[in-house]
Amino acid sequence: MASAAADYSDEPLTPAGRLFVQPQMNQIIHCAVGFKNPINIDSIKSHLKSSLLLSHPRFSSLMVRDSQGLEHWRKIPQVDLDLDRHVIVVPNPIITASHFDHDTAVNDYLADLSTSSGLSAEKPMWEVHLLMAHNCAIFRIHHALGDGVSLMSLFLASCRGAEDEEKMPTLASGKRNRVNGEKGWWALLIGFVGMLWFSLIFVVEFVLRCLWVCDRKTEISGGDGVELWPRKLATARFRLQDMKLVKKAVPNATINDVLFGVISSGLSRYLDHRTTNALPEGLQITGIAMVNLREQPGLQELSDLMKSNSGSSWGNKFGMLLLPIYYHKRSGTDPLAYLKIAKVMIDRKKRSLEAYFSYKIGYFVMTYLGAKLAAWLNYRIVCNTSFTISNILGPQEEIILGGNPITYLRVNSSSLPHALTMHMISYAERADMQILVAKDIIPDPAFLAKCFEEALLDMKEAAAAINRT
Repeated sequence: MASAAADYSDEPLTPAGRLFVQPQMNQIIHCAVGFKNPINIDSIKSHLKSSLLLSHPRFSSLMVRDSQGLEHWRKIPQVDLDLDRHVIVVPNPIITASHFDHDTAVNDYLADLSTSSGLSAEKPMWEVHLLMAHNCAIFRIHHALGDGVSLMSLFLASCRGAEDEEKMPTLASGKRNRVNGEKGWWALLIGFVGMLWFSLIFVVEFVLRCLWVCDRKTEISGGDGVELWPRKLATARFRLQDMKLVKKAVPNATINDVLFGVISSGLSRYLDHRTTNALPEGLQITGIAMVNLREQPGLQELSDLMKSNSGSSWGNKFGMLLLPIYYHKRSGTDPLAYLKIAKVMIDRKKRSLEAYFSYKIGYFVMTYLGAKLAAWLNYRIVCNTSFTISNILGPQEEIILGGNPITYLRVNSSSLPHALTMHMISYAERADMQILVAKDIIPDPAFLAKCFEEALLDMKEAAAAINRT
């Protein structure tokens, strides 16, 4: 990282931002944007120059360290921003055995980026890689600049609707169902007691996970040092209409409930295929999920995110949840049982303060006990669990960027000690989940993706049968 003495114009990194520049937790977000038409390099550069991205101070600031080693953002004049250092053109097809398959070629490139040396602090910490042969742009943005909600809002503010180029993209509402819709003091008392009880249980579990409690080793387990292992990447594709049909089969279920049911069912299928020694029925496999903690649910308006004093302010504002799934043998299991179990578990998590606790304790440790301890605790909780999952709401309709229609949006990040990380984003009634794996542990991510896709289709058939009766 660059080193310099902070001056009056420098702005300190937030505690969460400081966490993401520590060597153990150094994270870069990769957003792959597929285009319908060939990429025009000059058009992309021109669009970047006039976009909100470059008007945001984080994207024209260097990360520097002062004499005490504390990180700061140092603004540089926009005229000094050299786009040629940020826009990287890859003119030829990516060298791979399957380079005629555009999706596979792009995923191979992203897998290599996930274990690369990262972004240089000698320039603002973002890049755009243009894969010319595959009509794909890959935005590489350091996590210290912002979380998924912030960055998605900024990206979509630079896009327009495909059918009406004067119209901003519309986003799903992200409304959260009430777990208990009853009113009255008795219902409020029960809800308050439930919140305290579940918060106590989950917070204690969270602390124990940071220290020593660990998942049993399975065929998908990672661990200390696995973040350095080579990666493979595959894409699981879902229709949002299918997920909506499934959620209607279970009262008050959400898309997130369906997603977690699909993951539970898909991993059980995969472990049935890969495991040589029988796993115990009901074995817990614990995942980590990131939860947006801004006051408004879902994606925020960019104008709110840009206000430093706003409750929806820009940056990294998310908590962490431990989300357990349970292995079940595939034979004789009702496909919707995975959804029902997931819904009960997630409803309890929503009633607790686990996500807020994880954010506040992380803020406290980073601020008062130091970045090294905070990074160590976060690293330990990743080592002691089995996978990472995130889900971001995207635009409901097709959109264009710089006059070029977008065919897909996909997101993943640089590698973690987990051997399995999954990031899903919705776009125009579709949802793509990027499955990043340590290839020496999970050599067949395309098969794992198929397990997830088939799990949703089985749930859809079961839901359709219920609707017919």
